[in-house]
Amino acid sequence: MTYRSTIFSHPQLRQVCLVSAGISMAFLFNGCGSQQSAQYEATAKASITWRVPYYENDITNDKRPRYEEFESVSLVNVNGQKPEGAVRQDDKGIWWPKEPPRPTVDDIEGGKKKGYEKIGKPEALRQVEYRVKYTQDGERINLPTNHSVYRKVVKSYPDVPLNFTMGINNGSVTKATPVTN
Repeated sequence: MTYRSTIFSHPQLRQVCLVSAGISMAFLFNGCGSQQSAQYEATAKASITWRVPYYENDITNDKRPRYEEFESVSLVNVNGQKPEGAVRQDDKGIWWPKEPPRPTVDDIEGGKKKGYEKIGKPEALRQVEYRVKYTQDGERINLPTNHSVYRKVVKSYPDVPLNFTMGINNGSVTKATPVTN
């Protein structure tokens, strides 16, 4: 048995889909503006967290372990400058704090929620949260961004005014370019 739609013919259905896609794209990109500022800073919060995976099944076959987090430390990089407490800089220009103490065997065993869980190898999870702060109409705006924008701001700071391209609904900064006169 075949089902045939009688509401729209094939060409009409295609046209409805194209119009719907166009309207969806308009809503998606609504609010993707830009903002110019000469007062800005970039931050990168570098965090190291010890975590241990706990498996319900065989460690080699269980694709979704439960993670338990232990000690954590973080350090905020501002405009690429070495912050107090930094011990090393990585290949992306991010300064990192001293690694927190590794969890003890007692800590790891205490993290089991079910007696049959198998304990995986502890790992030091490294994460970076990038943000850009700038002044707009006397108000300080603080938005998430990515590594590329962070580096562009770091290289431009403090002498080059920047134009920030916003993401969806002006909820993030997706690009930073020098202002040209």
